[in-house]
Amino acid sequence: MQIRIKATKIKLTPEIKDYIQEKMDMLEKYLGTTQVLNCDVEVGQAIGGQNSGQIYRAEVNLEVPRELLRVEKTEKELFKAIDKVKDHLEIIIKKYREKRIDKKRRLRAKIKRPAN
Repeated sequence: MQIRIKATKIKLTPEIKDYIQEKMDMLEKYLGTTQVLNCDVEVGQAIGGQNSGQIYRAEVNLEVPRELLRVEKTEKELFKAIDKVKDHLEIIIKKYREKRIDKKRRLRAKIKRPAN
């Protein structure tokens, strides 16, 4: 999967890039044969309140046929935010695939039924 990574208000180190690539590669097994049209990952420092300290944000936009799967998470540690995004995206991908499978099953059932 080709991933475009963007960093906002932080320096994008090779360590961060590799970590993001590793986590996104883990999602490929859930995608199966689903074609990924576009995958954008943005990480950065979020604007927090006065007393909240540094808050990091990770966001993934995964474009698949007829839908855009989008997840955004904030955490006090950048790598935790990336992990949370991956975990949530995994759930969303499973729901998307199940929805597509159900739609195909309903279409097949309609075709197999004899007309009265």
